[in-house]
Amino acid sequence: MAHLHADDKHTDAVDPEALPFVAPCRRLQTGDPVSWLKLGWEDFKHAPCASLCYGGFIVLISYLLTYFTWKLGGYILMFSLMTGFVFIAPVLAIGMYSVSCQLERGLKPRIGYCLREGHRNLGNEMVYSMILLVIFLLWARAGSVVHIFFPVEANPDFSDLAIFLGIGTAVGTVFASLVFSASAFALPMMLDRKVDTVTAVLTSVHAVLSNKGAMVVWVLIILAALAISFLTAFLGLAILMPVIGYATWHGYRDTIQVEGWPENIKLPTAE
Repeated sequence: MAHLHADDKHTDAVDPEALPFVAPCRRLQTGDPVSWLKLGWEDFKHAPCASLCYGGFIVLISYLLTYFTWKLGGYILMFSLMTGFVFIAPVLAIGMYSVSCQLERGLKPRIGYCLREGHRNLGNEMVYSMILLVIFLLWARAGSVVHIFFPVEANPDFSDLAIFLGIGTAVGTVFASLVFSASAFALPMMLDRKVDTVTAVLTSVHAVLSNKGAMVVWVLIILAALAISFLTAFLGLAILMPVIGYATWHGYRDTIQVEGWPENIKLPTAE
């Protein structure tokens, strides 16, 4: 089970004006994300029921998104469904992080408590979701603009297609990197500490930019998990998504230095 960190001893009597706008971060080793993944798997084994509940719900959502998109089709429907998921996902993520948080403090994870934590942090979660939604809207618009580079010939040469694919890949990479940077540690910080959404997002971006090597490894791990999930017709999500969620919590604890910020978590009493 994960260890407790020395920076957990705080009081709420903190002057907000004395705190930096962005929390500092530690310098990570390239292989540190592998350790997070191992800790995430340990959390999964210590809380299999809660983990499978979250994982099963994610699988169900994935099937529903696929079904409605396949049956009804249309970019508008798919965008509407994905927009709804943008607002649901933070609540699910907070719940998974709270499982690791409870285990970290020697408590038995409770689904009811996880849901309450998601509801208690709803304000910050919605602001965070709106930030992601704006990025997705810009991403969708940029994707539409990229189509002007699609060759109009009936049988285009590979060189013509290469220009279109290259520009599309570059645009997608920029937006995907922006989403990842804003998401890597923001939600765990909002669960753990009394911070506003902007501070959490900027802290996450700063930590990612300061640890590019480790973050590349972390991205590859996430992509590998998604690939396995697709190959298993989404069933792999039932296990892999909770593990990735728990690993994200440990990554946050290992990376972000939150000394000075008051704790936000209201843990249940130990049984």
